[in-house]
Amino acid sequence: MNKLSRRTFVNMAAGAAALPAASRIARAQAYPTRPVRIIVGYAAAGGTDITARLIGRWLSERLGQQFIVENRPGANSNVATEAVVRAPADGYTLLMVSAACAINATLYDKLNFNFIRDIAPVAAIISSPNVMEVNPSFPARSVPEFIAYAKANPGKVNFASGGNGTGQHVSGELFKMMTGVNMVHVPYRGGAPAVTDLLGGQVQVYFGVLSASIEYIKSGKLRALAVTTAMRSPALPDVPVVADFVPGFEASDWFGIVAPKNTPAEVVNKLNREINASLADPMMKTRLADMGGTTFAGSPADFGRLVVEETGKWAKVVKFSGAKPD
Repeated sequence: MNKLSRRTFVNMAAGAAALPAASRIARAQAYPTRPVRIIVGYAAAGGTDITARLIGRWLSERLGQQFIVENRPGANSNVATEAVVRAPADGYTLLMVSAACAINATLYDKLNFNFIRDIAPVAAIISSPNVMEVNPSFPARSVPEFIAYAKANPGKVNFASGGNGTGQHVSGELFKMMTGVNMVHVPYRGGAPAVTDLLGGQVQVYFGVLSASIEYIKSGKLRALAVTTAMRSPALPDVPVVADFVPGFEASDWFGIVAPKNTPAEVVNKLNREINASLADPMMKTRLADMGGTTFAGSPADFGRLVVEETGKWAKVVKFSGAKPD
């Protein structure tokens, strides 16, 4: 075999070193070459599922492969999360996450995964408020009046939730923590029975999902005191935010897409670009707004920061409340 010249050897070595990067880029350009699963940790027809199906349909049309929603309910989405973090990091198994995943990180003592460590954030999709609402017979007509009444009647105000550790529960606990009021938590098995008892006056206040309460509010069957997000909701533009009276208060549900850790950055960035494109589409924005959500596009790093911040915030609230899963 002839000896290679030094220049030829250097050129070949450089070309070989470039192959992995070129190969990754080629794979990202080709991705996806087969159907992609979006795992949802809840049953069909809920907000998480509907959001996943809207995004899945968009991605299917834009990327030329089916994005199939697969429902795997159980343990407040932990079953689905574990399935995804154990899946191959190739971009073909994604997870629709929500604020519940950040709450679960502390709510559950023993999880077989670390939510922050074991995921690759892809894209945030929407944020939606809860609404602090009372039965119309309740004497308080504003948040300051509510706080004054609750402090004057410690332990006599019952606040409902859809279950221990739910977004409605920790929103109420955050309110207690930041205002010093003494309210009694009454957990229900889901939001519907909680709203029923609020309508009937068996409980006094509920930090409920806006989309499930808005018709009762508009018809006067419930009174909205404030929404829990930092900004007012377009769906209830005349209703103030809790933070107007309790500075720094913010509690929202949010949905986004994540992948298993070590998913190639080229694949993550491609999905991020397409999801952000969907959030700029007028028809998609309308559909998501109908669910009470406000879209918020950003980079994978932006979404990663939100996940870390939310996980830290709810950890403090869960520890304050002593909440345990049902």
